[in-house]
Amino acid sequence: MINTEITEQNDKRWMREAIFHAKNAAANGEVPVGAVLVKDNELISFGSNSPIRDNDPTAHAEIAALRQGAKTLNNYRLPETTLYVTLEPCIMCMGAIVHARVQRLVIGATDPKSGAAYSIYNIGNDTLLNHSIALDKGILKDECRDLLKDFFKSRRAAKKEQRQK
Repeated sequence: MINTEITEQNDKRWMREAIFHAKNAAANGEVPVGAVLVKDNELISFGSNSPIRDNDPTAHAEIAALRQGAKTLNNYRLPETTLYVTLEPCIMCMGAIVHARVQRLVIGATDPKSGAAYSIYNIGNDTLLNHSIALDKGILKDECRDLLKDFFKSRRAAKKEQRQK
């Protein structure tokens, strides 16, 4: 029997770690998204958004965490792992998560514009693919959402200030 209280505590712990990496992305001028990959309640890898810095459209937090996780585990498949992400993954990231055979995905904030786990698309939780992913959403959603809102609010204010000069 699964102890849901322990699972919830672990989920919050690892989502806070993902939030830390999202804040690092924001400090570098990137959209604040962070991800951590966990196996047996141990940190395997982490990532933060860096497409601007790296001039790489695939440099999403999830992709960084999956790449490093595969190297750490010396396996392109990541069975029995949980990926914690502060924002619902896009189509590209969900495709990579499915191909990596991640067992469980834990999401902070919903992405109503391009979310591919449940908001717009249901990748990984339909019968169309040969791998399904256990999905938990809304873990520390307010903190994850507010991080994104504050980032874009600050960005809009900076643009407005620049136009006024």
